[in-house]
Amino acid sequence: MQDKWMIRAKEFGNCNCAYGCPCQFNSRSTHGFCEAIASISIEEGHFNDTKLDGIGFVGIFKWPGEIADGNGRSQFIIDERADKKQREAIRKIAHGESTAPGTTHFYVFNSTVSETLETLYAPIRMEIDLDARRAHTHVEGLVESRGEPLINPFSGQEDRKGIHLPGGFEYTYAEVGSGNSRVTAGLQLGLSNSFGMFCMLHMNQDGVIRDQELPFKTYGRRS
Repeated sequence: MQDKWMIRAKEFGNCNCAYGCPCQFNSRSTHGFCEAIASISIEEGHFNDTKLDGIGFVGIFKWPGEIADGNGRSQFIIDERADKKQREAIRKIAHGESTAPGTTHFYVFNSTVSETLETLYAPIRMEIDLDARRAHTHVEGLVESRGEPLINPFSGQEDRKGIHLPGGFEYTYAEVGSGNSRVTAGLQLGLSNSFGMFCMLHMNQDGVIRDQELPFKTYGRRS
């Protein structure tokens, strides 16, 4: 029987690209290689009959060149509160298993990975506010990742910009911000004032579920 799953989750991603991230537009990365961390907080979800509500996990990726060229390395950290079934469910989703080929970023990214490090389980403190473009993920001794709004250099005020991808394999709409992350797990990252992305993940085994709301309306007020 085919696995049936769904997650609706908040995500904050931080990579080493310049703000806007050319990878989002099928262009070459800013520095010719990619390093990224994604914090994912599941608000509602299930894997077959296993509930995933309230579970958070972190994905860490490093590619020596462009993502499409492969040879990437990855590692995931799952909140230790997850029980055995929840851990296995998130492992499968995060590694692109039980998923129609090419339909989620989990599947696509994992297809370019040649080394998968051991999954870690630890207490995760994660806060993601999509509308405010702010996030903080803390995993003691392993991860410190923060997201903040862009600041307009002319006015000094918070700036709001977004990316709308009607056919995207990760999200339909994302808010753009700034990220700073330090990772000292099996993979190590040091990202400073680089591309930050705030979005709602809504997907299942067949790919991204397209919500009917207009992009900004998805996150509440429009400013």
